[in-house]
Amino acid sequence: MRMRPTLSWTPAGDLPPATTDLEPVTDALRTGGVLVLSGAGISTESGIPDYRGEGGSLSRHTPMTYQDFTADARARRRYWARSHLGWRTFGRARPNAGHQAVAAFGRHGLLSGVITQNVDGLHQAAGSEDVVELHGTLTRVRCLSCGAVSPRHELAQRLEEANPAFEPVAAGINPDGDADLTDDQVGGFRVVACAACGGTLKPDVVFFGETVPPQRVAHCRELVRAATSVLVLGSSLTVMSGLRFVRQAAQEGKPVLIVNRDQTRGDQHALTRVSLPLGTALGTVAHRLGIA
Repeated sequence: MRMRPTLSWTPAGDLPPATTDLEPVTDALRTGGVLVLSGAGISTESGIPDYRGEGGSLSRHTPMTYQDFTADARARRRYWARSHLGWRTFGRARPNAGHQAVAAFGRHGLLSGVITQNVDGLHQAAGSEDVVELHGTLTRVRCLSCGAVSPRHELAQRLEEANPAFEPVAAGINPDGDADLTDDQVGGFRVVACAACGGTLKPDVVFFGETVPPQRVAHCRELVRAATSVLVLGSSLTVMSGLRFVRQAAQEGKPVLIVNRDQTRGDQHALTRVSLPLGTALGTVAHRLGIA
């Protein structure tokens, strides 16, 4: 399954409007066995912007593709300059009420699993366990030559040492940790190589145009099969890598519940569509379930 930078889609017609009624979500969680599928919208309250919501980053920023990153040294330099600056903000982000509620649902045995399309690690930071990071994580770096994996904070330190005067001001930070910089701001940024073999380093994430590992997709399909329902949190479901699991749940006759401020590509499959801020919505559900 190859990810592509899908910028738009046509909303399905003749659907009832979204609601603010959280009872179906509360009932699903009370039953248990809920599989959470989260997207960038759950992290906006932690200061990480969305791709497609109001003011979303795709209106000004096209994510790096795997093909550009691997084929063009200038593209890699531009990516690492922007990503290094973005990491200073991205790496300090902390879980919000939405992440904390999901972790609490898990602790109380109400979830069968968590799949996230995010690369920020905030579900784990909130205490969620066995999270499937569908698109990988920015907290690790992988060498494309020898396969060595290292912590992102180690690379950040090496890049700081290689670029002591690098202090541009970014126009914004994006959900993939990339900062908005001009070519002039990137300037002579120095990229460092793998400390083990001198090869090319890449964040351990699935870039657009890259394939999600088949074994990861198969694991997610198993999670859908084992779930009693699927709860989508903060995802537009524009990218097929997430939408396919919603379609699978619908085909298997399992309820799909969506909490997202805007319309999603999976709305036609949803039992209910709730339009509320996620922190508020999930906090309300937790309260109704008697969960702190």
